[in-house]
Amino acid sequence: MARSRPNLTALCAIALVCVGVFAGCGKSSNEPGDTVREGLSTPLGGLRYTVFLTRQLNLKNEEDSGYVPGHAEAPPGKGLYGVFLEACNTSDKEAIAASRFYIEDTQGDRFEPEGLAQENPFAYHGGGVPPKNCEPRSGSLAQQGPTSGALLLFELPLAATENRPLELHIVGGFSQGNEPPEATVILDI
Repeated sequence: MARSRPNLTALCAIALVCVGVFAGCGKSSNEPGDTVREGLSTPLGGLRYTVFLTRQLNLKNEEDSGYVPGHAEAPPGKGLYGVFLEACNTSDKEAIAASRFYIEDTQGDRFEPEGLAQENPFAYHGGGVPPKNCEPRSGSLAQQGPTSGALLLFELPLAATENRPLELHIVGGFSQGNEPPEATVILDI
């Protein structure tokens, strides 16, 4: 009995369909004004913002205390939450990264980030981002650290973390074209 050979044309067609299906699964960007989930990038003011990780910090843990040296623990009923993000400039000219952020819960309560020392190598600083670079800068301690992002520190009431989803609002100083003045990211906590 002769063995039949697979039809190469059919195999190639199946492979192309599989590639097309899986390519849509890893959405890496959105349109201005779209709300995205943590891990996806969103455009604002000529930059693309990506929140890599949001988590409660335990300052008794050596790694976590290194992100905010000398910071006191959160008071009872509150927690310290780190939002690790990146703002990348893909253009050929300098862009200004956002300097205003807030978290909003489903009850409409807003929480501003705490100020971190300028010399903190993990702190998000905003300001000018050179062409083809990011905040945190390529090669910096924050960029090469385990989170790959710069830190925004929030002290949140534990009750607010039950009012999910929590949204990080990135307020841009500048918008381009029809771009809205802020971007929204649903945090995964």
